[in-house]
Amino acid sequence: MFFRSKDKTSLCLISFFQALGLALYCSLVAILFWKGNNLFGNDPNYWGPVLFLIIFTTSALISALLVLGYPIYLIWQKKQIQKALRLVAYTAAWLTGFVLLGILLIIIF
Repeated sequence: MFFRSKDKTSLCLISFFQALGLALYCSLVAILFWKGNNLFGNDPNYWGPVLFLIIFTTSALISALLVLGYPIYLIWQKKQIQKALRLVAYTAAWLTGFVLLGILLIIIF
């Protein structure tokens, strides 16, 4: 099904898209935090911390699925442990590159 098309794609490209997807998702959550007072108001109440914790745990789940979903498939279904570990390492490298690029852009602009 979905994973069959990934068999012919390089690990570096898959890891790039995984890291890019995670970076875009984190950017959307950051915008929500940045503009949260405009969207939800500045009135402190019980629901603010509850909403934050729900967003936090949901973000952890989505991040784990984006980064570890395909490697878990490689380990359980394909029995390709080395390939899965390389994919996680490449994704971490891409994420590190995105962080360094972001820091560089902040310094320049």
